[in-house]
Amino acid sequence: MQIRRQRRGTAALLVCILLVPLLGLLAFSVDYGFILFVKTDLQRVADQAAVASVRDLMPDQFGNQDVERVRDRIREYVQMNLGSDFGVVDSDIEIGRFDPATIYGSIQLLDTGILDTVRVTLRRNNFANSSVSLYFARLFGDDEADVSAQATAVLQRARYLGPGTSVFPFSIERRAWNSLGQGETALIYGSGRIENEDGELIPGNWGTLDIGPRSNSSSALSEQILNGLSQNDLNSLHSQGAIPTPDYIDGAADIELNGETGLSAGLKHAVSDVEGNMRVAPIFKKTSSFGGSLMYEVVGWTAIEVVNSGWNGSRNSSIEVRKSYTYDRHLLPVKDLRNTTDVIEGAYTSPVLVQ
Repeated sequence: MQIRRQRRGTAALLVCILLVPLLGLLAFSVDYGFILFVKTDLQRVADQAAVASVRDLMPDQFGNQDVERVRDRIREYVQMNLGSDFGVVDSDIEIGRFDPATIYGSIQLLDTGILDTVRVTLRRNNFANSSVSLYFARLFGDDEADVSAQATAVLQRARYLGPGTSVFPFSIERRAWNSLGQGETALIYGSGRIENEDGELIPGNWGTLDIGPRSNSSSALSEQILNGLSQNDLNSLHSQGAIPTPDYIDGAADIELNGETGLSAGLKHAVSDVEGNMRVAPIFKKTSSFGGSLMYEVVGWTAIEVVNSGWNGSRNSSIEVRKSYTYDRHLLPVKDLRNTTDVIEGAYTSPVLVQ
């Protein structure tokens, strides 16, 4: 009996000795779980705020950007999700252009060129919004904990034209286009009295391109102007051997497209309807004849704004476009964000979180 009483006493003593660390472990578990919950919530809102706001960095036709609108969007989104009294200090909203060499590491932001990156930091500490109050840890002298979350989103440069891309099927000569400054305009329906980069006279007038079935009718071209590239257009280009896959057109790869000289009056309503809108248009280097057809050597694509059009007969009709920027979710991004050359000039697509 005495031995049993000694064992009971020993067990009771052991429980007393272990009670303190057990309570400490319980306190740690409960408070750590709460801290993790708060951090997860901050991270969710930071991620969504960064992605939602980076769209507002899209420049206007002249390259101007409204960074204050980006800041306002972030604060509006954060307060909508975390409460109207949740503050985001100016230094925790970083806006810049990502350094391509650092995009897959510790991203460095540059303040030159077109800005395309938003980094948001949300805090609960003595710096902003007060620290997170703890529960059981108070017994051990820990009243609160600092919690923060950070998210970085970039506006991706576009490279591939997928189904639905808003295209403008008119030819633009590369040398003339490259001579324009951002925001400047040009008539992309010319008189035929210009030479291409090889010194060859461009035959006839600049005209439409068949970004799809050859010898497109005015109704088919009008449909494309209004509603964009269709899967049928891609299927047709693939069956012609113009593109290696029916999934998209690679905007960085040369492609030969059938063209028509002149400007059909049947396109008047479609072109007029998209005036003031942004589109992606093909850039050609030279033309050639093949089997009685006029072929354009397309060497790139560019973002344009359809500014104006005039319809005064075959010799006096014209379309005016501006070198611009566009956002189109149907465009597909360059696969490696370090690649800033093999892209569609002035074109952006869906934002992505990078950190």
